[in-house]
This record gives sequence, structure tokens and C-alpha cells, in this order.
Amino acid sequence: MSGGSDKRDSAGDVVIVGGGPVGHRLAQLMARHGHDHGGTLTLLEAEPVRPYHRPLLTSVLDGGLRLDALRLPQVPGARCAPDTTVTGLDRVRRRVRTASGEEYPYDTLVLATGAEPVVSPVPGIRTASGRLLDGVTTLRTLADCARIRGDRIVVLGGGPLGVETAVALRRSGRDVVLVHRGPYPLDRRLDATAGDLLVRHLTSLGVRLRCGRSAVRLAPGELVLDDGPPLVWDSFVCCTGVRPRTRLARAAGLAVRAGVVVDGALRTSDPRIRAIGDCVEGSGRVPGPLATGRDQAEALAAALTGHPSTGRRPADVFRPRLAGLPLGVLGTPETAAAEVVTYSDPARGRYARVSVDAAGRVSSAVVVGLPEALATLTQLFDAHRPLPADRLALLLGRVPAGRPAAAAATSPSDVVCHCNNVTRGALVHAWHGGSRGVRALAGATRATTGCGSCADEVRRLCAQLSVTEPAPAAGPPADEGVDDTYDLAPHPGDRRLRHDRAPVDREAALP
Repeated sequence: MSGGSDKRDSAGDVVIVGGGPVGHRLAQLMARHGHDHGGTLTLLEAEPVRPYHRPLLTSVLDGGLRLDALRLPQVPGARCAPDTTVTGLDRVRRRVRTASGEEYPYDTLVLATGAEPVVSPVPGIRTASGRLLDGVTTLRTLADCARIRGDRIVVLGGGPLGVETAVALRRSGRDVVLVHRGPYPLDRRLDATAGDLLVRHLTSLGVRLRCGRSAVRLAPGELVLDDGPPLVWDSFVCCTGVRPRTRLARAAGLAVRAGVVVDGALRTSDPRIRAIGDCVEGSGRVPGPLATGRDQAEALAAALTGHPSTGRRPADVFRPRLAGLPLGVLGTPETAAAEVVTYSDPARGRYARVSVDAAGRVSSAVVVGLPEALATLTQLFDAHRPLPADRLALLLGRVPAGRPAAAAATSPSDVVCHCNNVTRGALVHAWHGGSRGVRALAGATRATTGCGSCADEVRRLCAQLSVTEPAPAAGPPADEGVDDTYDLAPHPGDRRLRHDRAPVDREAALP
């Protein structure tokens, strides 16, 4: 195959190994592009349940979402086989072997096997037989959510997953301690000022922090740190990173380093086999953010079905789900910048540090407590467009004199929902088609149904359109069904993010 110029039917029978968000997205896009005219499409998933949106597992922990809200839509024309463990690949006969003995033939195979959690080698975390100590779990599947029991929880690891997990468990009414060996959570992404605001916010939620501490020994119900009194626990959640799943690729003789090695067209060392998502090593990023995997899925679906690819560069945007704290990191900090714009208002929990290149464009940014600025900066960063001249007005969410900020910062091609690659133009089109409101737009485009961080931006777009292009008198208001920060999916009942809500029924939220 030749990247980007494959014939429409050249992919033939396609088998995708891995039914996570990236593998499912590829299947969905291939079906949308009409792949059924050129071959079959099969999606194999090891978990016994239908594909679901894994990044929202923490919303299951806090009782905000049930399983039906996480489920991804069925792919028309595709065969989805859950509870199917792939045991090997026969590259000569082009067959995928499974634990049940069934084989799946392919013309094109796509590995979307994702990543597996790394368990910190704390002495005592495993029994003599090698299994995890009772009460210890990672957080990668719905089954992992069900393993978290009791009211005293210790979360090890202050990265993105550890922080979101600690917040979710605290919001469910548990006593939560977050242990992190760095000076503050997310220290690899945030500078000291932003880190201090995050610490204040987590403390205000009731999460107890043990930063600058390391776990030295784990025993049933007790964690010993390198300093301070031991911590008691009913469940111990290990959020200490992930590594690409490469067993299948390695056993099949494909080129593997830290991840499966691919070229610019996502081909492995076998041209019949492609790889996407967290299992991949390419462009020096492994594993990458979900948005990168979805962009890979879009590019590969276009190539395999003979459709033009958008060629959109993946935006390095980090937006954790933290109740009550808008926080975002764009790009990676650079050693030099033509200009650095800083705004600090610690008394109100607001801070921004924006690095600007010689062309006046955002090269990196850290933004805390400034939701409107974060939304605008994200759009400008994603579109690779320059900032307006009045930097302070942008950070404060004000309209620069003589130049409306919205007009300067938006265009139909701007990606609003990075999880589902939904552009502003697609949302406006859905609005014209009758989807008047955040929930209706979510149902029509799936915007806001990923991580949910775009919900405020979608709400603002609804407000703008309701003024410039009002709905019929009988139509619903633009904010119907929206509560607080997120309106994640078109399902009964909204996800609540109020600090004063009553504890939820934790067991009812699990499958």
C-alpha cells in the first residue's frame, strides 16, 4: 500500500484489534466513509462489554455517569466481537488467532491495543504468587472501578489520572489521600504558581495531599511512607503511568521499541498491518493523548477508504476534569520565546502564562481559573493563528476595542470538541438542522460527550447563535439540560458538579 493514495477497495477485509475509543473511532469513520462497499469490518475487544469511552471512568467513580452513558454507539455494518482475546497473528496466512480457537482473516490489520497500567514496585504490593495485594487496583477498565471499595482510599501518583481519580473519589464521599513524590500534583505539566493553585483547589475539595513523599512499604490496610505516619486504606489505587501494549506485535515479529514502530502512514514493518493510538511509537510521542489517537484514526480511515485526509496537526491540549477549576495546558514549555505574557491573581484563583512565538502565535500556555481565556487560547493554538494585540483583554475574557474577540478567534474549521474532532462549522450546521441546545448538539455531533471540557465553549456558541439566528418560538432554550460545568451526553439526568451535592449511591453507578 502507498500512504494517502490507496484505492477505495484496497483495504479489503479489515480487522481492528482493540475496541477502545481509538479503535472504535477508526471503525466508525471507516463505516461512515463507506468501507462496506470494499470489504468487511471487524472490531475485536478483549473486555466482555460493548466498547465504551474509557477516559470517563472517573465519572463512574463519582457516580456522575452510569455505564449506558459511557457506551460508544454501534458501528453500522461492522462486526463487533467483545470478550475476544487475541492470542497471536499469522502474518503469512493473514489470520488473527483468538483464545476461543476462532480465526479472523484480514487483508488489512490494525493494532489499536492501547496501553497497560504500570504498577509501582512498592514492596508488598504483590503477593508471593505475583498477584496484586487484595484491595489494590489500577484504573483502566470498568472492572477496575468495581474493585474500589470502602471509604478510606489512598491514590498513588499525582499525574493526570491520579488527580482526576482522587477528585472523583472524594466527590463520592470517600476519605481520600493523594500521595505524590513531586512537589505538587501535575508537576510535569504545571509551573509552581499553577501548581500552588491546584493544591489549594484540591485541599478545598477535601483531598488530603502527601506531596514530596514516596511509598516504601505496603501492607494490608496500611501504607508506610518515607516520612510521616502510615496511611490506612480500604482500597489502594495505583495511578503511576502506562506503557504501550506490544505483546502481540512483538510476538508476531513486528518492529517494536517502547511501542510499535510505525511510519508516517501508520504502517508497521509489515505493510499489511497498521497501528494507532497508545500502542504506537512515532514522532517521539508514546503513549500520546487521546486526541492524537483520534487524529490517527481519522487519517487512517481516510487513507484506507480513499478519502482525502484533513491533514490537521494534532493539538497538544491537556484539559483535566477537575470540578470547579478550569485548567488547561497547551503545548510544552519552551526554553525561549519571543514574548511571555503572565497574569496572576492568586486571591481569586486565576493565573495564566502564555509563551508567544515571533509570529505572535501561542507556542505554549498554562491557564488556571480563566475559562473564557482558555477556550479562546485553545482555538488560536489549534488553528495556529496569532493572538490579538490586547493580550490582557483576551486573558480577562473582554472584547478588545474595535475588534470583536469572537470574530478574531473563531472560524468554521476550529475544532471545539477535541475528543470527537467536532468543528465549530459542524456545530453551526447541526444548529441549522434543528439541534438547538447543548444536549441536542451532543446528540447530533457527540461534542461534549468525550472529556466534557468543551461544554462551556459549546454553551457560549449556543448563546451566540440564539441571538444571531434565534430558534422558532416553540423551540427549547439554548441552555436546556445544562447544569453547572458539563453536559456530557444525551442521557437521562445531567452530570452534577456542585460542591454541595449529597453523596451519590456509588454501587448504583457501576455496571
